[in-house]
Amino acid sequence: MVARPGARLAGSAPPPADGQGFSGQGFSGQGFSGQGFSGQGFSGADSAAEAADTLGQSATPATLPPGTLDLGTGISLLLNYTGQGAINPVGGIRQGSAWAGQVFFGLDADLKRLAGIDGASLHIALTNRHGRSLSNDFIGNNTSVQEIFGGGQTTRLTLFSYQQKLFDERLDIEVGRLVANIAFLNSPIYCNFQTNSACGNPTFVFKTSNFTFWPVSSWGGHAKAWLTDTVFVHVGAYEVNPLHQQPGDNGFDVSTKGATGAIVPFELGYSTTFANDGLPRNYGIGGWYDASDYTDPVRDITGRAAVLTGLNGLTRFGRSGVYARFDQMVWRPDPSAPQGLTLFGVAMAGISGRLTEDYFLEIGALQTGTFAGRPYDTVGFVINTQTFSPLALSSITLAQASLGINRPIPTRQVMMELNYGIQVAPAIRLTPNLQYILNPDQTRFPYRPRNIPDAVVVGAKLSVDLFTLAGLAGGPGSR
Repeated sequence: MVARPGARLAGSAPPPADGQGFSGQGFSGQGFSGQGFSGQGFSGADSAAEAADTLGQSATPATLPPGTLDLGTGISLLLNYTGQGAINPVGGIRQGSAWAGQVFFGLDADLKRLAGIDGASLHIALTNRHGRSLSNDFIGNNTSVQEIFGGGQTTRLTLFSYQQKLFDERLDIEVGRLVANIAFLNSPIYCNFQTNSACGNPTFVFKTSNFTFWPVSSWGGHAKAWLTDTVFVHVGAYEVNPLHQQPGDNGFDVSTKGATGAIVPFELGYSTTFANDGLPRNYGIGGWYDASDYTDPVRDITGRAAVLTGLNGLTRFGRSGVYARFDQMVWRPDPSAPQGLTLFGVAMAGISGRLTEDYFLEIGALQTGTFAGRPYDTVGFVINTQTFSPLALSSITLAQASLGINRPIPTRQVMMELNYGIQVAPAIRLTPNLQYILNPDQTRFPYRPRNIPDAVVVGAKLSVDLFTLAGLAGGPGSR
């Protein structure tokens, strides 16, 4: 049987995976990246290190693995810090600044070396999140300009999973305490950006479903099967449990008390790597069915407008949505190197349920390798639009009418970011960025008598590979 496509791409630096960084040993080449990488966290990646970058916690662009401390026993470790600062000199409800950060620790155990179980591994991740959100405190919109903020500013067990690869790595299964968004709808490209509208996943899925998100874990599992060397099917199921999303939750409560259902994501994809394509590409179509409770965006428990009565919203059950996405490397000046220009895009829409957004569109570009002598620097641009549903707008309209105000309400929020990623040293990466928000959504402030002014945001993302900094591992560009 032919080995799974992209396994151990020799002779080139593989791109990072999910949202927390990667192993220096190479990646599996599945999933969505312009360089042909997994993008599905511990399961699609080969290590806890690989599970780090798609959600923006590693110091690496989409062509480099960060330093991993290999203990030589089948156990490897990753430790990094990501901090994101932002100020809004123009726009928003008022001007201000905020800093948010995360410490990430990952452990991978190769169970073949430790216990003789072929294709098996154990993955553990701990996180500590801290700081404030500029969007929450000053801009007023619902989509953060610091993706590292959220999920409870606390220390928690974020992942604890068992992974099994079968049939010459054609089938990849992972079960345990997981999150859906490191396995589905992500790419190592996305978290070259600081805006949470793009990193670590297109924000639409969180606004219109109970799609589980880093760092809040719950019981779940997923399986990815390669039908050919380039075509795969991927499906998962994850417990939805609002109790785990409470600010004080630490992830160690493994009971299912409080669960309201499950979410089932799925995808059919086409993926190539540097091993089988001079210009790697990834295309996918998929969706989700959210078989869990959610709060009606308009009606309260009596059936009246919740924005006017102040009563709790009516509980409903079941939502669904679909998406299509791609990334395609379009320019590669040196066929022996991974640097080049990749374009990417996403389109998402709701199918069923009472939703606050109708659809989401995104397009972007990432250039890796910028000037002579700067092979690991990146230039990125992304723009996306979130179109609000008539339901979401009706609550604002009702609130305004109660104040005697009749004014146009913006129907969409547009967010964009331009940035430059600088590999300052093997252990340190700095990404200054400029963001712009057109029509910041005011769904949190339906009684505000004026639209929230368009906002300009100046940000900076700092990533530090702590094992590399301590001289215990070789980081990006050090070897």
